[in-house]
Amino acid sequence: MARATAIGFTAVIMWALLALFTAASGIVPPFLLSGLAFSVATILGLVMRVVSPPRETVAVPPVVWLIGIGGLFGYHFFYFTALRNAPAVEASLIAYLWPLLIVLGSALMPGERLGWHHVAGALMGLAGTFLIVTRGGGFALDPTYAFGYAMAGMCALFWSGYSLLSRRFADVPTSVVTWFCLATAILSFACHVLLEETVWPQDAGEWLAVVGLGLLPVGAAFYTWDYGVKHGNIQVLGAASYAAPLLSTLVLIVAGGAAATTNIVVACLLITFGAALAAKNMVFKPKTARA
Repeated sequence: MARATAIGFTAVIMWALLALFTAASGIVPPFLLSGLAFSVATILGLVMRVVSPPRETVAVPPVVWLIGIGGLFGYHFFYFTALRNAPAVEASLIAYLWPLLIVLGSALMPGERLGWHHVAGALMGLAGTFLIVTRGGGFALDPTYAFGYAMAGMCALFWSGYSLLSRRFADVPTSVVTWFCLATAILSFACHVLLEETVWPQDAGEWLAVVGLGLLPVGAAFYTWDYGVKHGNIQVLGAASYAAPLLSTLVLIVAGGAAATTNIVVACLLITFGAALAAKNMVFKPKTARA
């Protein structure tokens, strides 16, 4: 379980590159960028299947296709819709309730036990994320943007639901994520045609950023996350996911796109101690477990 949890956490590390690569991709519209990135993710999955074919063939129930495609495409659809209809700060914070929803929802999963430290760790992570996204400023919900806020809430529900429900089908190999990525790419291109004007990457640097998105935060991350939520400690993964906005900010600081502030330091402490608290039973096993 510890190994699977570590593999799942690599997705959080890769998601930290999302803002950097997205900014470097220029002014490509969101759905077109999603379609391109998920196309690269599909190719990555096909290469993985050739290099390391699935060891066993498992019949994939229809509901798994619904969960997988709905989770990947639904999350991005509602996220982009939220950003179009609400301020980015408020929409991002509402959307980033999904780690907390995973921690709380895990109590309903067979064989899982929700402890106070899981909830406390997730709340500390949420507080750290609040500091990063708002930059220490205020936070108020304007009824004018109610639709955008609702879309951000759907975003959080879809991703937490996808993560929790995937665990119920742990026997389905992670290689099936390849087809989820393919379906998401097709649906993203369809939304682009219907909703956006086409703006392609302008130079080699922007195309490389798109490829980077498809290989890491919108590619390999979904494969390792699938393995982690199916076989790892889902409460720890949920709480540790709040490290993504922190790591993303640190990457931007290193790249010169953001400045280090006191809020970042405090957020770092909150998220780090929150993740450590959520994982305390993995690090310090209870006496009964050791016995």
